[in-house]
Amino acid sequence: MDKKQVILVVDPEVDFLEWAQNQLSTPTTRVITSTSADQGYKLFCKESPDLLITETHLSPFSGQELLVKVRQREPNAIVVLTSQFGTTQAVIESMKLGAFDFIRKETLPFNLKVVVDAALKAQAEMKAATTVKPRLTVEEHQDSIVGTSAAMQQVFKLIGRVSASDAPVMITGESGSGKELVARAVHHYSPRNNKSFVAINCAAIPEQLLESELFGHEKGAFTGAAAQRAGRFEQCNGGTLFLDEIGDMPLQLQSKILRVLQDGQFSRVGGNETLRSDVRIITATNKNLEQEVHEKHFREDLFYRLNVVRIQLPPLRQRTEDIRILAEYFLRKVATRKHLPQLELSEEAVRVLEAHNWPGNVRELENVIQRACVMASSELILPKDLPLGEAIPAESAQQHASATDPATTAATAHQAPVSTEAAIEILLKAAQNATDVQLLPWLEREFTLYAMKATKGNQVRAAKLLGITRATLRKRIERFAITRELTIS
Repeated sequence: MDKKQVILVVDPEVDFLEWAQNQLSTPTTRVITSTSADQGYKLFCKESPDLLITETHLSPFSGQELLVKVRQREPNAIVVLTSQFGTTQAVIESMKLGAFDFIRKETLPFNLKVVVDAALKAQAEMKAATTVKPRLTVEEHQDSIVGTSAAMQQVFKLIGRVSASDAPVMITGESGSGKELVARAVHHYSPRNNKSFVAINCAAIPEQLLESELFGHEKGAFTGAAAQRAGRFEQCNGGTLFLDEIGDMPLQLQSKILRVLQDGQFSRVGGNETLRSDVRIITATNKNLEQEVHEKHFREDLFYRLNVVRIQLPPLRQRTEDIRILAEYFLRKVATRKHLPQLELSEEAVRVLEAHNWPGNVRELENVIQRACVMASSELILPKDLPLGEAIPAESAQQHASATDPATTAATAHQAPVSTEAAIEILLKAAQNATDVQLLPWLEREFTLYAMKATKGNQVRAAKLLGITRATLRKRIERFAITRELTIS
């Protein structure tokens, strides 16, 4: 008989441990649990589990510290971290420390088994081919990339994985999506973070000056060159050079960039001396470089040199769940920098923001919030303060809420309990009237509201009804402002 696989789950909440044990226990899998980091480490040493799943917030030390201790003992240990509040910093640092994955708890009911299956498969493969990964230190950093959506979590994980190497990184995405922030994060979490980070916009500098900007020039090299000048490659030696809008770089200059990537050598404009520079290159573009290569506007050999690791940033319209926290982040940022009072967003304003298409992405949202801070006539930002869309009258908002409430719709359409198929059909019909929301987040909110109403606000019963933990339910109640709606109703 084959030996059972062992999964160790460490979490301070007993009800979560019970839920995880029920979800993961199988005839071929044994689940052991612990509520503290020190006890969890002792169990790891005793049981040598195939997989460790740990919450980040533990005592007497954190889940990340447990990750470090475990991997010091067993460098190939497979560790998955979970958190109710997975910040950008926590995700990046966890991946950099060698975590297999990082999962926000609110998504666990949907992807826990998928991640566990992948982790156990990776463990089996690793036992067949052992690879020792270097241990990396944790660095403190003020979060600047904001997002809790699944798409941004993948971006954070990529940053964590690629930061320790010197591999060229190409960041793609629409204008205003935050490509330079990602480049700065890769540099910050890299071993080069004590050296310079220099950013150059290749589209903003005239062609005749861009070469001098990058490589420097000798005295008299051209009209106006009154003295020798070091270029960015010299100034950035040992650090990171970020070439934004690389797709707009002239072809002649592309060949010189290629030489630097190949052997680290270059010459100043008008000079004969060969210089060397150790620089990590990170590039960004909103163009389709594959198409540019096909049309002979971009060198194919340079493209393959730069496109070693690709990080694709999603547009803001594809991660609407991040809009609220981004807006709140920008509110705090404006208040701090401009010494203004801290303002708050109304729910109506959030709905208007989430319904907008955001062609300018995160940069446009930041500009909108800055203007709203100036235009607001009170401490609460209303739709009228936003330079987009129209305010929804209170009467219309109330009608919209009642029209799209699945509990109200079900009660008027069916006095008796309905089947699952019929209930889903009712919800989908109600959702057709909710043109300002996306379907899946809307359904998540309405199911949560329905469960709370059906259980008369009993969170334990509502969590069981939804098949989630109480911690996840509390997070949803806070995120969707359900408590206030229950009070009003």
